[in-house]
Amino acid sequence: MNTDPYQSLLTHLATCHDKSDIEVLLTALLTEKEQHEIANRIRIFDLLERGVTQRDISEQLGVGIATVSRGAKAIQHHDVSALLATHRKGQ
Repeated sequence: MNTDPYQSLLTHLATCHDKSDIEVLLTALLTEKEQHEIANRIRIFDLLERGVTQRDISEQLGVGIATVSRGAKAIQHHDVSALLATHRKGQ
């Protein structure tokens, strides 16, 4: 049994069979504010990948420019482009 809480979270998410299972798990784990912040981070990633400027993203999402900059820095350090492209294809 894995005792690392983050790895445990990943294991639980990986065992979810569909979107509704993930929603139930995340609703149980996260406050509404935390859910919103994570959703905004994904939106920031997506908009950056589409070439939207950081200032426009900040205005569109109603978040500070520092929040968008952190998202841009995270995208540089973690290659999520393929995951975002997969998501866009499924829309």
